[in-house]
Amino acid sequence: MKVYDLIVIGSGAAGLTSAFTALGFGKKVLIIEKDRPGGECTWSGCVPSKGLINQAKDIHIAKKYADITIDSADILDKVRATSEKIYTHETPEVLEKAGAVFVQGNAKFIEPKVIEVSGEQYKAKKVVIATGSSPMVPPIPGLADVPFLTNENFFQQTVLPKSVIVLGAGAIGMELSQSMARLNVDVQVVEMMPEVMFREEPEFSKIIREKLEQEQIKFALNHKAVKVEKTEQGIRLVTDNNGTEKVFEAETILVALGRSPNVKGMNLEGVGINVDRGIVVDAHLQTSAKGVYACGDVAGPYLLSHMANYQGKIATMNALLPVINRKVNYQHVAWTTFTDPEFARAGMTEAEAREQHGDSIRVYHYDFEKLDRAITKAGDFGKIKLIVNRKGRVLGAHIIAERAGELIAEVQVMKTLGLNFGKLQAVIHPYPTYSDALRQMAQQVYIDNLLHHPIVKLFRKS
Repeated sequence: MKVYDLIVIGSGAAGLTSAFTALGFGKKVLIIEKDRPGGECTWSGCVPSKGLINQAKDIHIAKKYADITIDSADILDKVRATSEKIYTHETPEVLEKAGAVFVQGNAKFIEPKVIEVSGEQYKAKKVVIATGSSPMVPPIPGLADVPFLTNENFFQQTVLPKSVIVLGAGAIGMELSQSMARLNVDVQVVEMMPEVMFREEPEFSKIIREKLEQEQIKFALNHKAVKVEKTEQGIRLVTDNNGTEKVFEAETILVALGRSPNVKGMNLEGVGINVDRGIVVDAHLQTSAKGVYACGDVAGPYLLSHMANYQGKIATMNALLPVINRKVNYQHVAWTTFTDPEFARAGMTEAEAREQHGDSIRVYHYDFEKLDRAITKAGDFGKIKLIVNRKGRVLGAHIIAERAGELIAEVQVMKTLGLNFGKLQAVIHPYPTYSDALRQMAQQVYIDNLLHHPIVKLFRKS
């Protein structure tokens, strides 16, 4: 039986990070993958969705100046070509050239550190499970009997539908809804919660919905899906809206209701690896089986590619270099929803901050109507909400703007390093840029820091 320093099951964002980290330490690595390397991010998530978003945005802008003929087949071909281009850096040949051994097939645990693939067994000193997640498909009566879309098969369509019901108003639902609407698809979004992206800062969720409504996307909030039927024209969805039955019809339906960890078929419970929806891990990302670690979507709690990368490094270093034994830290998590405008978040909402810190928090608002860079671009829109504690350290930040995902990174640096946000005002920012908005906000935080200083407060009273 072949023995490896590390066996990595899965080659998405978490698995590839784990494998390359181990290879960097000169370890003997085996990668097991049932499909193609790259995972959800390359084939049905981050990469193709951003490819579609960018093309849809170009067309949306072009529509302002001319009548545009949209060839969705060509657009989808280009999106798939983008995934294939990214894949050239992740192929089995690339992985093997880097020093790994790549095995295609389904992994099954025989023992905690013995894995079987297609009848052949492999042994490892340590194992990292990074099998990712799949679209969560709820047991709605009739759904399994009709053809439906998820992000997993969305990008394999030959053409876009003429009309679609999007079930779910989270990040995936919002991004794909806007892209399709800009490509002349009639979009109806059905969401059981009272607002889209309900976990986000409420005022910002409302802005996103209103922006999409301006692009002719229709929203049905507080609607719970109760039945799906196939019709001659396509799909019929029946919902319950506070006791009232509503009916929606379209050519097809896109289910965008979140993700489910990929834990089936590996005999995890049989070798003592605890599963509670996802794989249960401790603060070091070790499972209940000693020497077996899990990272990425299969472990959670944040199903984000950059979190998979973060966890992949920690899990692998803990497995191979136990003297380090780092804990994961989820205090500084940030993410972006790539609608237009983008929405980015780091840390708490205002309600969460008040619950933990009471009235000692300070909340700042900035509107891009005051930002010179935004003024130079007609129709540019942006808002920032910053929440700091009494010492000026960032508790939460919420940005809706062009390049919000880039702007949040500067806030994330201040937050992660525990720096007083007011210090940012001393950093020279290029002009005119979007990031100058953060410098201006930092200047206000700096002034308030001075005004809250005990000596200054005493002087002002005298």
